[in-house]
Amino acid sequence: MKSFCRGKTSEAPNIKPSIIDFSPPPLSVSPAADPAVISPQDPTLLIGSSLVATCTVSPDFPLKAEDLYWTLNGRRLPAASYAALGPSTLSVALARLNGSRQQSGDNLVCHSRDGGILAGSCLYVGLPPEKPVNITCWSKNMKDLTCKWAPGTEGETFLHTNYTLKYKRRWYGQDNTCQEYHTAGTYSCHIPKDLALFTPYEIWVEASNRLGVAVSDVVMLDILDVVTTDPPSDVHVSRVGDLEDQLSVRWSSPPALKDFLFQAKYQIQYRVEDSSEWKVVDDVGNQTSCRLAGLRPGTVYFVQVRCNPFSIYGSKKAGIWSDWSNPTAASTPRSGECSQHRSGVPPVPRDVRGALPQSMPGTWISCKGANSELGFPSWEPKPARVPLGPRYSRHGGDGGVETRPPV
Repeated sequence: MKSFCRGKTSEAPNIKPSIIDFSPPPLSVSPAADPAVISPQDPTLLIGSSLVATCTVSPDFPLKAEDLYWTLNGRRLPAASYAALGPSTLSVALARLNGSRQQSGDNLVCHSRDGGILAGSCLYVGLPPEKPVNITCWSKNMKDLTCKWAPGTEGETFLHTNYTLKYKRRWYGQDNTCQEYHTAGTYSCHIPKDLALFTPYEIWVEASNRLGVAVSDVVMLDILDVVTTDPPSDVHVSRVGDLEDQLSVRWSSPPALKDFLFQAKYQIQYRVEDSSEWKVVDDVGNQTSCRLAGLRPGTVYFVQVRCNPFSIYGSKKAGIWSDWSNPTAASTPRSGECSQHRSGVPPVPRDVRGALPQSMPGTWISCKGANSELGFPSWEPKPARVPLGPRYSRHGGDGGVETRPPV
């Protein structure tokens, strides 16, 4: 089916009345004109509107009104909606129009009796845009800025809608327009350079289509307050000797932390293999290695780490959490594999920051890293008390936990 809508550009916003009725145009048509003319040509209407369109055949073609019929998107419209307004003019009435099936518009076509196409018009039926919401921005190198937003509570306008992100320095400077769209999703834009530090920016998004314009609220931010990084790299998860309830997690700081002298804090999340529920460890601080305790013996765990830069050139605001690293898996030893069990020595209760409730599968035990001087002191588990049996001592080597018989 021939399309009369493909490749047509948006025009200035123009809201039509709810009912449109056009009288037939003059019948004088130049010899080089199309076989017929549809009026109105390419109208834009609100959802729920009604339309009366006319098809007038050129006097150079021996066709009468009774020789014509209409289709909408290839589907023949019922004859009951037609009316002959003259010897060579046929109208069609469309009531309570739904949103356009495609954003490029719907094809309304006038045909001759034998199916030939005489003329076409493109109908744009939809809604004006809503105010864009939820603008969030981040910078990965303090020189660029990426922002994303949501199109509004409803979102769907049934019409092609343009979104333009604009920004300017708060107290001076002219409006600037972002150029690199769809870099972080459908509703996003990237500003690669020419941004100033220690200067608040005003950022907003304008949405426009054939039925109107909507402007978001203005967001104010400083680049230093929205810095983020790539996820931590080289995440390794491994067993801690024969300890059946512990795993060791190690990772490397993102390169940006070294390049820009950022400080950082980390979070870990983990889950068992047969569950989709992640448990988050919040108090990791700035360490780059740590242990998890209270885990199930003989169980596969998936672990992820993410990073949040802070204290960037004295900024008092925390940065933005990075994405989580790719999941890394490791399994705890099975019950009975522990050397303490094989030697017949009773296991020492693992008392970390107080008693470890059995209902809490997995808890923080110890963290260490190369950046402990940045203000997050590591800590060691307190010695456990063994009420019965031989006396034992616990030693934390590099954050480790050991049980040794007395000498």
